[in-house]
Amino acid sequence: MTTFIHETAIVAPESEIGEGCHIGPFCTVGAEVKLGTGVRLDSHVVVDGRTSIGDETHIFPFASIGLAPQDLKYGGEPTATDIGKRNHIREFVTIHRGTEGGGGITKIGDDNLFMAQSHVAHDCQIGSNVIMANAATLAGHVEIADRANVGAYSGVHQFCRIGLEAFVGGYSVVVKDAPPYAIIQGNHAKCYGLNKVGLRRRGYSKETIEKLHHAYHLLLTAKLNTTQAVERIKSEISGCREVDVLVQFIESSKRGVVK
Repeated sequence: MTTFIHETAIVAPESEIGEGCHIGPFCTVGAEVKLGTGVRLDSHVVVDGRTSIGDETHIFPFASIGLAPQDLKYGGEPTATDIGKRNHIREFVTIHRGTEGGGGITKIGDDNLFMAQSHVAHDCQIGSNVIMANAATLAGHVEIADRANVGAYSGVHQFCRIGLEAFVGGYSVVVKDAPPYAIIQGNHAKCYGLNKVGLRRRGYSKETIEKLHHAYHLLLTAKLNTTQAVERIKSEISGCREVDVLVQFIESSKRGVVK
C-alpha cells in the first residue's frame, strides 16, 4: 500500500505514518502523532500532541484532534489522545487530549461515528460502536460504554457516565449517570424506561427484555427509592447478565443515576 501526502500538507518528519495513509491538502500532522495503516485525513485536518490514531480511521475536513484541552487547570503537561481503529470522525469534530488530573489520556475505542461538530473533551473514555450525533458535546472526564448513542445537540456534564447501549435523545442535558439499555431524554434529562425497540433490533431474547423491563419498573415506577429498588431487583430477578450490568452500574455511580 502506498502512502499519499499532498504537497500542501505539513507533516512533521518525527511523526509516524503507517502504510497506505492518505493525508490530504492543507492537513497538519504534529511531531508526536502516530497514524496506523490506512488512516485517511481528507483535508484541512489538524492532528497534534501525543496522539495515536488506529488503522482505517477516516477523518473528514476541518476536524481537530489531540490539541490542548479547554481546561484552565491544564499547564502544558505531556498528555495523550488514543483513538482506535475504523472510526469515522466527521467535519469540525474536536477531540482534546487528557490532563494530568484526569489520568492523562483521552481514549476512544473502535468503530465509532462522531458526526459533524461533535466534541469530546479532555480525559473522556469512550468505548466502541458509539454514535455521537451532530454537535453532541461531552464535558471532561465523561465515560461512554459500548454501543451507546448520544443525540444531536445534547450535552453531558463532566464526570457523568453513559451506560451500555443507552440512548440519549437529541437536545438533552445529562447531569447524572445515564443507565444502560434505557432511553434518556430532556433538560434536565429523565429516564423513560427500557429501550425495547433497540434491544429487539440487536437480537436480545424476549426473556432478557422482560427481565430488564421488570427491573426498570422497580427502578422508575414502583415508588421505591434507588436503594430499595436495587434490593428488589436483586431478590426478584436472577440469571440475567444484563440485569446484573444494570445493578452494577447503579451501585458504582458517584453522581447518582438519571430517574
